[in-house]
Amino acid sequence: MNDKRLLVLLMVVAVPVAGELHFFPFHTDFRVSLGTPVFFLFLLWVRSVPPVVSGLLVGASVAAFRIGLEWTLAPRGDWGDALRHHEPAFLYYATYGLAFAAFRLNRYRHRPIALGALGVAVELAASAAELLLRRSAADGLTQAATWNQIGLLAVFRSFFVVGFFNLVQLKQTRAAEERQRKEKETMLMLVTGLYEETIHLNKTLRSAERIAQDCYGLYQSLKGETPVPRERLAQQALRIAGEVHDIKKDNQRIYAGLSGLIAHDGDYMPLAELAGIVRRSNEKYALSLGKKIGIGLRTEGDLPSCHAYATLSLLNNLVANAVEAIPESGHIAIEARREDDTIVLEVADDGPGVTPKHRDNVFVPGFTTKYDSTGKASTGIGLAYVKQEAERMSGTVRYRPGSGGTGAVFTVALPASRIGKEE
Repeated sequence: MNDKRLLVLLMVVAVPVAGELHFFPFHTDFRVSLGTPVFFLFLLWVRSVPPVVSGLLVGASVAAFRIGLEWTLAPRGDWGDALRHHEPAFLYYATYGLAFAAFRLNRYRHRPIALGALGVAVELAASAAELLLRRSAADGLTQAATWNQIGLLAVFRSFFVVGFFNLVQLKQTRAAEERQRKEKETMLMLVTGLYEETIHLNKTLRSAERIAQDCYGLYQSLKGETPVPRERLAQQALRIAGEVHDIKKDNQRIYAGLSGLIAHDGDYMPLAELAGIVRRSNEKYALSLGKKIGIGLRTEGDLPSCHAYATLSLLNNLVANAVEAIPESGHIAIEARREDDTIVLEVADDGPGVTPKHRDNVFVPGFTTKYDSTGKASTGIGLAYVKQEAERMSGTVRYRPGSGGTGAVFTVALPASRIGKEE
């Protein structure tokens, strides 16, 4: 709106000033000036204001400017005579705006020949209206020489404006094309880089799944009643360490490639922002599994900045579990709130939930009710890890059935001093 008003103000000031660069071809009050081409250019440029309105505004400003200029240089005693003397100028620009709108010149912005020809017709109509009002020049209407001069001037001025306008348009078009080319090059580089990182991520995911299985195997060996040779356990641990080191190297490469997109202060981020990241990433995860799952997010209370990696690890485990548990479609609700000195993270879903006989085993390592399409069971490590991490930070994690006995609700409560950083 401010830009529109500024352009209109510039038009009603520039046209009267340009009109003072003039000459009188017929030795009457009828003048030829730069005001007309400047007005034509503004009409092509300012499309947000109706041409008729522009014509009335410019006509009034031209008449007022000329009256004011005359009174400044040689004061007169009769305002009525001054108004009648400059009425034709007002009529000229008002007619120009009306004819511009009637011929719909803005429809021909990309057809320079047609635009120039119609511009000539508009100027001839405006000139005829002014000459009819100027009694001193009325006799000139019947002279072919007069119209030849007016026509030649109209052709020159209209096509000059059209040429200038198209040069500016061409420059803007080329600048826009150059900008689009650079944006496409940047996007191509970004997509190429993301494709490379996707390959590393896919490898990392498979390695992580294998490590989880190996770790659970090591856990069973250590907890089993049958003694296992220490050398065998040492080899298992060494293999796991090697695989973790490989994942670390892959993640270093991925982080280096994506670090330009990461913008947060150190290891801490606002909890609401972290929860938003979990929401968006798991919406994409659900789509990749072919599921229609809506994920809602609600935050409550004065939430501090939280440790990004610990918070993402806990919250993402719970939400990803809910995504995997819902068969085809459903809803997940994420809630982050503050209760005095405690940060509460809650994830609720409307999936099948956990049967009563299995509820005591939810956080037991290796327990799972999830199987993939080939019948292979999940590792059952996720919820055990969440419980271990919550307790490590002096917090708790609880499970309860959803409303009506269906679905599942997991609630993690953590001391704000352990997970958060007060501003």
